[in-house]
Amino acid sequence: MRYILAPLFRVWFYLANFIAIILLFPFIFFTSLSPKTYLQFFYFERLWAKIVLVLCGFRWKVNWAEKPEPNGQYIICANHTSMLDIMLTLAVFPTPYLFIGKKELTKLPLFGYFYKRTNILVDRSSLSSRKMTYDLAAEKIDEGLGMCIYPEGMAPREEITLAPFKNGAFRLAATKGVTIIPAAFHDCKRLLPYDNFRGRPGVLKVDVMPFLQPQENSPEEVSRLKQQCYDDIFQSLQAQK
Repeated sequence: MRYILAPLFRVWFYLANFIAIILLFPFIFFTSLSPKTYLQFFYFERLWAKIVLVLCGFRWKVNWAEKPEPNGQYIICANHTSMLDIMLTLAVFPTPYLFIGKKELTKLPLFGYFYKRTNILVDRSSLSSRKMTYDLAAEKIDEGLGMCIYPEGMAPREEITLAPFKNGAFRLAATKGVTIIPAAFHDCKRLLPYDNFRGRPGVLKVDVMPFLQPQENSPEEVSRLKQQCYDDIFQSLQAQK
């Protein structure tokens, strides 16, 4: 039965994305035209994410060890597991931030257009692209925006609980002195994995761990932040198994 229901659910998931974009199109289109209106765009982007999740029967439940300040600036680091990750991040975290994501997302109809205009894209196979992405992220942090970076780089194979982290998010945090928010997404992979024959609605549980404060700008501090963030998320994921 799941070989019939799960593909139908995934079709509805894509259709819900399209419906939410169409409903908000005038607002997200005009606010995406200029960096000066990004804060307004971010509000509608969060609304889009919540509409999609609700239409698809998802609810989210967050266990907060610490909550972000309304006007705070953060780098959000979560495990990368599913197409739901971006929407869940937007639904949970209210302070304005940009995503650093793979350029392949620009190929998605409508979503790709707005993602390209309002976030930072990286070609992970290109060293120059990764360097340019880091420099652009640093500029946006100087402008007061936060970042969301999935530090595994790409969603790992399903049997892997948590892939090794890359340095970028933690080097950025140490260089700019920006607080890191570690978050564990427990159910995205289970409810909507990268498998066309699996997918269903349900509760998306999120653990937000104590924030990590950079102490200095050094390679040792980058390693410390990366290891602490990895350990916190891994232990949370293991505890829920």
